[in-house]
Amino acid sequence: MSTTSTFHAGELAVQERAGATAQGRNSGRLVADSIIPGAIKFVKKQPLLVMGSVDERDNLWASILVGQPGFLVAESQCIDVDLRQALQTRHDPLWKNLEQNSQVGLLVIDLRSRARLRVNGRVEFPNKNQMHVVVEQAYPNCPQYIQRRNYRPTSDEESTAEPTARRGNQLSDEQQRWVSNVDTLFVASEHPSHGVDASHRGGNPGFIQALSSTRLRIPDYAGNGMFNTLGNFAVNPQAGLVIPDFENGRTLQLTGNATIIWDSDDPGNDTGGTQRYWDFTIDRWVQIENALAGSVEFLDYSPHNPDVRA
Repeated sequence: MSTTSTFHAGELAVQERAGATAQGRNSGRLVADSIIPGAIKFVKKQPLLVMGSVDERDNLWASILVGQPGFLVAESQCIDVDLRQALQTRHDPLWKNLEQNSQVGLLVIDLRSRARLRVNGRVEFPNKNQMHVVVEQAYPNCPQYIQRRNYRPTSDEESTAEPTARRGNQLSDEQQRWVSNVDTLFVASEHPSHGVDASHRGGNPGFIQALSSTRLRIPDYAGNGMFNTLGNFAVNPQAGLVIPDFENGRTLQLTGNATIIWDSDDPGNDTGGTQRYWDFTIDRWVQIENALAGSVEFLDYSPHNPDVRA
């Protein structure tokens, strides 16, 4: 696949500014219009799926679906989600979003092995129990900055508390402390004609800065040079975040706008040498309790994580 067809203008511009044009071109060779055979087997083993979607006001949201391994089934041109096996909550904006916009970005991630697969495409619902995602782009991602966990969702046979939700437009002090101590988040971004993307961001606890009740700062570490997320931000600042709290079974979903910060002073090496951040300005949030019901065992932090100042 050529560079022209793989990357849009925003991605190419960010690659050039970051001095990563050649690296992006090499990484872009992994992008295909179908899922490779090895990844088909990988998908079926996973209990966790991240999805990016767009609401009726063109706001971006990131969501997490969980289920027993086998609730995801892939073929070369599609991924099917068995909704009977997925832990769903009506509080998640995802379901209403999909009623009016079929474009989605998927991230299938194995927290134990740090393997991940990104898929961009569109959703169909053949029946009420099945979500069918038609693949438009698919490619594996590097394992950097993923913290290893063993996560086992609650099964249908196990009792689980009913998910409950709170909403707002400013983070409480408790939420700011939570965000400032997490090690994992997922981000959704979109290009108007190239679709929705879902991606992972991780680091040691403290890598996210809560600058205020409505503003977060996230470092942009060195990666594969493709700059899918920042390339989308360069064209469309709308973004969605979901921050999982596996230990307490809850999620915090936020929608807002992202601003890329280049060549920033970074005396503490918070960015791992890139001197890049992006600021996220919060428009609205949804916090869902019991969204990630199950058991979790933390294993270790990624050896690639830059140190974080106290």
